[in-house]
Amino acid sequence: MLGLFLEDIDEGLSVDLGSYHFTRENILRFARKYDPQPFHLSDEGGFRGPFGGLSASGWHTAAGWMKCFVATNDAARAKLLAAGKTSPEVGPGPGFTNLKWLKPVYPGDTVRYSSRVTGKRELASRPQWGLVFSMNEGFNQKDELVFSFEGKVFTARLPSP
Repeated sequence: MLGLFLEDIDEGLSVDLGSYHFTRENILRFARKYDPQPFHLSDEGGFRGPFGGLSASGWHTAAGWMKCFVATNDAARAKLLAAGKTSPEVGPGPGFTNLKWLKPVYPGDTVRYSSRVTGKRELASRPQWGLVFSMNEGFNQKDELVFSFEGKVFTARLPSP
């Protein structure tokens, strides 16, 4: 996470991941390809649906978070490497819990994403790795929480001397 080793990550570390702007066009493009429900595919379907208008797929909202996370992580890693420091490869995420889509995201909305470290632990079964736990959120331009989930990611430990 952020090009850091497990030992360099403190509980409470909070990171602004940037934002993603939802346009009518990118909502329709994502929905056609990944989530073709009527309320994601047209204005008419949206008005007849549960959200009162065309809305982004929840998976589009989640993909916006991932896009911002990857860009932030890549930039942090590049900065460390440019300074001649070591940065571990990004580990896999073994899952998430408590995924919530709290409010619909509409065309014109911009969602600002963040991640906050809530804990970490070493792994006895894989001593070169640890797990970092995080609370991840997305807020729209009205500062309303629209998306959240608790994540975890394998994070490399500092190499043994």
